[in-house]
Amino acid sequence: MPLHKQLPEALREVDIIIAGGGTAGCIVAGRLAAADPTLSILVMEWGRNNHEDPLVVNPAFWRFLFPPAAKSSIFYMGNKAPQLADRTPIVPAGGILGGGSSINVQMYTRAQRSDIDSWNTPGWSTKDLIPYMKKLETYHGPGSLSTHGTTGPVHISDGGYRSKAIMNDLLQAASSMGYPEITDLQDLDSNNGYQRWLRNNSPEGKRQDTAHRYLHPLLYDGDRFPNLHVLVETKVSRVLFSGDENRATGVEFLPNPEFISTIPAPAPGVPRRVTARKMVVLSAGACGSPLILERSGIGSFDILTKAGVEKSLVDLPGVGHDYQDHNLTVALYKTSLAEGETPDDLYASQAMPDGGGVTPQDWIEKDDPMRRWNTVDIAAKIRPTVDEVAELGEEFGKAWERDFQHNPNRPLMLSAVLAGCLSPIAVPKGQYLSIVNYTAYPYSRGHIHITSADDTKPTPLDFNVGYFTDKHDLDIKKLVWAYKKTREIMRRTKHYRGEVAAGHPAFPPGSAASCLELPVETSLVEYLKQQQEGQTNGNSNGVHTTSNPVIRNLVYSKEDDEAIEKWLRETVNTTWHSLGTCKMAPREQKGVVDDKLNVYGTKGLKVVDLSIVPENVGANTCNTAMIIGEKGADLIAREVLGKELGFEGALL
Repeated sequence: MPLHKQLPEALREVDIIIAGGGTAGCIVAGRLAAADPTLSILVMEWGRNNHEDPLVVNPAFWRFLFPPAAKSSIFYMGNKAPQLADRTPIVPAGGILGGGSSINVQMYTRAQRSDIDSWNTPGWSTKDLIPYMKKLETYHGPGSLSTHGTTGPVHISDGGYRSKAIMNDLLQAASSMGYPEITDLQDLDSNNGYQRWLRNNSPEGKRQDTAHRYLHPLLYDGDRFPNLHVLVETKVSRVLFSGDENRATGVEFLPNPEFISTIPAPAPGVPRRVTARKMVVLSAGACGSPLILERSGIGSFDILTKAGVEKSLVDLPGVGHDYQDHNLTVALYKTSLAEGETPDDLYASQAMPDGGGVTPQDWIEKDDPMRRWNTVDIAAKIRPTVDEVAELGEEFGKAWERDFQHNPNRPLMLSAVLAGCLSPIAVPKGQYLSIVNYTAYPYSRGHIHITSADDTKPTPLDFNVGYFTDKHDLDIKKLVWAYKKTREIMRRTKHYRGEVAAGHPAFPPGSAASCLELPVETSLVEYLKQQQEGQTNGNSNGVHTTSNPVIRNLVYSKEDDEAIEKWLRETVNTTWHSLGTCKMAPREQKGVVDDKLNVYGTKGLKVVDLSIVPENVGANTCNTAMIIGEKGADLIAREVLGKELGFEGALL
């Protein structure tokens, strides 16, 4: 099997080098190798092999892949951010074969039709990309197959386990707040409702990461693909060029110091080189690809000079510019769900490694059906009402009219209900639900750049995540609205037993919006009835009634709104949805690649990952990365093999 931790001496030259074995890179490699087994391909991956890792293939264990000890992520440290309560944000990215598709929450979420059309690039409209969307998937969900595929490598399904108690309760509550259940929110057009969310999982409950679906079937298929090679635990430092046309001829790389104890000689810090006869493809992600370009002499000359880059080749100010992410918040709720209806016992083992709770191995050994559950049964793409838009102020109203009002295809917010305590806070034993809201199209922008050309030792990045830097604080207003709206939905569920105060804003004393914590046996309706009957807080002057009270929306004061904003600044985080740092756009618009994904000012160098996305998408980004991988593979095949790959989904 041609999977290595050290590059064999005999493998010093290949046809194509793919720098990054992430979500898109694995697709490119698998499609090209399947199309022409004589083509020699080398995938160079920063992280470790993921093959049949139980934490990867079992959907429920995604959370165990996040800590640094799991060695599955790359952690990019941002600049200290005054607007984020002086925090130093950290943005993780997939650092394992398969990239983000190997460690994410596996939500099957597609961009909206208007998202892709907004890229305004020939060959990249929604109409152009639907064949690639269909090609990559085998869809087992509801709705029309007009936009879904039936023969692709990635299975889309329920994943083998759902919690009906959570699902039905949330859908009914959302409906009472004006958000209907929508059969298929991933048909590119539907919007403003909740769905029984599908997963990037097989019907039997196995994660569908792109390494397992595109790469491993070829690597482990005997000797049929001897020219496909994967080098793991390796850090690509820079691209090598020759000639006046800046033709990419190979890469310089180092053993990844994160894995140095498992990698044989040569010693760390000693760069090595490998040559590409036909092409170099960067697929290191929105945080990785621009850094490789800058170390290679491609980027803003001012930035390259300050970083000490030996030779500046192409002045491309767009490299590392326009960093985007979805801004995420988590609100935690106590529930009356029974033990075993959430994964909190599993999460307890992570919080208390010396005892308490069950472990992933426990679930594997007893074949617990919950190991097939990604814990997300319900999610949504939602918009505010006309009245709610007006309440968010004049500047927000202007932005709404410009960007949303006449385009009902665009959600303002993405929202998901995750079973279990997702917040990094200590909670008593119990069963919790986490409401995760993340902005679909943040206005804020950031940047990521090198500060040193030397990649042999740790050096800080100039990484401004940009969260909450937009004029008029529109991104904050979006999340204030989403917090209030989803809190009201949660309050109308049968299982709601109040807010976990540490996972919510610190409302001022006496606030009508203060957090409530109820006994497990007491619902909100029962609590309100007790209030009316004078049985709460010793109040004997309550109004007696025999009818159930109506749950009314909480009323927030100016001080309450300030508390929410303070909480947002203190807790807003990455959604792991970084994109836009090598965007596909005209060069004069700070574009880095053209419509064929060629890096401006070079030959034989393409970028194929989420960094090329010019405008954000109202979706979790994994599906978009897969589409880019499929389209990128086709573009490379036309150029290198002289043929199109076609739209038949099956890999072999």
